[in-house]
Amino acid sequence: MHITVDDRDGFTVLHLRGEFDTYYCPKLQEEIDGLVKAGETRVVLNMRLVKFINSTALGAIIKAHKGLEAKGGGLAVARPSTFVRTILEKVGLNRVVGLFDTDEEAGASLGSPIAAPKSTAEAELEDDEAAVIFTLTDQDRIDHFMPHDGQVNPLHRHEFGKNWRGIGRMGSLDPSRIAFTWEGGATGLTPFEMGQLLALGTELSMKFRLPLLKKGHLVAKAVVAALEERSEGVRVTATFGDLDSKTREHIDQYAKDMAFLKQELKKATE
Repeated sequence: MHITVDDRDGFTVLHLRGEFDTYYCPKLQEEIDGLVKAGETRVVLNMRLVKFINSTALGAIIKAHKGLEAKGGGLAVARPSTFVRTILEKVGLNRVVGLFDTDEEAGASLGSPIAAPKSTAEAELEDDEAAVIFTLTDQDRIDHFMPHDGQVNPLHRHEFGKNWRGIGRMGSLDPSRIAFTWEGGATGLTPFEMGQLLALGTELSMKFRLPLLKKGHLVAKAVVAALEERSEGVRVTATFGDLDSKTREHIDQYAKDMAFLKQELKKATE
């Protein structure tokens, strides 16, 4: 069975293809664990191209669903093949995990993460190829600097949820680190407060695109290694933790491509 990842707005689709049997259960769980580590807890399994599924695989789906629910998210199935739909309905799994005709319907059934409202500039930045979407793995730090109680914050006039995220702009990237600037979005934080929130040693869960890569977001964990306060925000440099092999391969290739382009540009201007 092959699994491909498709990042959507508010949820992630895992496209499964082939035979889903005992051998591939750990592979599915590995993919879901990676998403959870990156802060993604709303997952849709697109099973249109799944030709076979056994009882162990059904158990793996239930386990994944329970695990995601415990993290505040959930799991749904989209576009199941005739064989898969028959099996899921026959064993009653459809009473636990929803079955839907489209990815969008499945994603909508999982709800949307609560997030701070985005300014127009921030919304535009998220669609930018250079956008870096990040959050802190330590929820206590978010609660400390941006308290929320379900009501509008009287200081900054907006509400923060448990799934707060920031959106910055990538400055540089190499196989060991990433640098980006952040202007605070709708938080109302000063550059000094941004610096306190993103102090040295702070662990971040990150999503970002590579301009030369025709793919959705890459996900990674990184630790803040350097921080510079600026008049309109902060510049953050973070070193990567353990990257999965595919992500590291993409970043390595991006670094090689950029080095090649810079070399060619230098030749052209000499």
